[in-house]
Amino acid sequence: MAFFRSIALSTFVAALFVTAVFAQSRTEGIGPANQYYPVHDFHDDFQVYDEATKAYVPYIVEQHADQTALSTYLDLESNRHYNLLISTKQDGYLFINASLKRKLRAGEWSVFSIDSLYRVYRQPEVFLTLYGAPGLNDKRLFIGYPKSATQKLVVLRDDNLSVRPRTFSVYNNFFGLGLLFLLASHAFLFSFYHRAFLRFYSLRDLLSLRAQEESFLINRPLSSTNVLFILNLSFVVAYLIVFVQSRNLDVFVSRRLLGAQNLGAVLGEFIVLSGLAFIVLMGKYIALEVLGGLYKLQSIINIHFFKVLQSSMLFFTTLTLLLVVIAYNTASMTWSESALLLPVLVFYLMRLAFLYIVIRSQEPIKNLYLFSYLCIVELIPLIIGLRFAL
Repeated sequence: MAFFRSIALSTFVAALFVTAVFAQSRTEGIGPANQYYPVHDFHDDFQVYDEATKAYVPYIVEQHADQTALSTYLDLESNRHYNLLISTKQDGYLFINASLKRKLRAGEWSVFSIDSLYRVYRQPEVFLTLYGAPGLNDKRLFIGYPKSATQKLVVLRDDNLSVRPRTFSVYNNFFGLGLLFLLASHAFLFSFYHRAFLRFYSLRDLLSLRAQEESFLINRPLSSTNVLFILNLSFVVAYLIVFVQSRNLDVFVSRRLLGAQNLGAVLGEFIVLSGLAFIVLMGKYIALEVLGGLYKLQSIINIHFFKVLQSSMLFFTTLTLLLVVIAYNTASMTWSESALLLPVLVFYLMRLAFLYIVIRSQEPIKNLYLFSYLCIVELIPLIIGLRFAL
């Protein structure tokens, strides 16, 4: 009996020792100076490119031990406020979305802020590739959270449970409030400027080549009525820009222009964008006045500006409503720049041709003058806009 008791006691002590050793190793953490808690280990997530199937397949030690490039997807949205930690035993390279980003020094940890990666790439996830020595043991890839100097050590359990921030979008509340605001602004114009509203939002009136030059909307482009409708169009354009930004598509080359992190900042961006759109629309009328004087088209300038407003109101309002309906009914839909850019390009080219027909029917003018006039006021701003946007 004493013999069995000694064996049981020795086994119990050994178990306690092993548990203590493993617990200690887990609390030490990972990364530089073990300053990070591991949130996720990509050891079992790596993929390799298979030439036979022309696709990425899961890494299998028996089949892919000689592979030098291992890839995996990194979910940026679900891992905000964490860090990406990379280490290789031999020199290697890090590729993000098939683009070389950094050389990995042997035995050194490279730490990336996932928030910074999200601000740079504006995508829900990115594709990482570690290139270096063959095999899986050469590469270590983790998502970690930095330890606090005043924080008590936490023993990480083997159940792999981790606390992550809830995924949220700062745009959700804004879109609801924005739609209510646009509904209220359109309702205001419909109630107090009923005749003008029906005229601006009439497709039949837009396609009419013979505009009513004596109309109160055409004779006074900068009247209070027209200015209110221009301001309302500015709200619609600003809402559309914020919507496109929320789909992780950069409207401007510099990502610092639109990078709000809370509802108040998004509302501020909406107000600024509305002001910029209003200034551009009003500036366009001034440009038409100047060029109209040079080309002796003063009698057609107001009709030209009215047709531009009519077409823009119908198109951008319809496009905004269509995109919002699609977004709310297909939450998992992948948005692309080409899918959003194509209808805008088609609209501007069709409007350019339509304006040529309208002006040609109103004024006896040489085609060369008319083409140069329309290129300056319609086509060149479009080309410049496409150069610096999207």
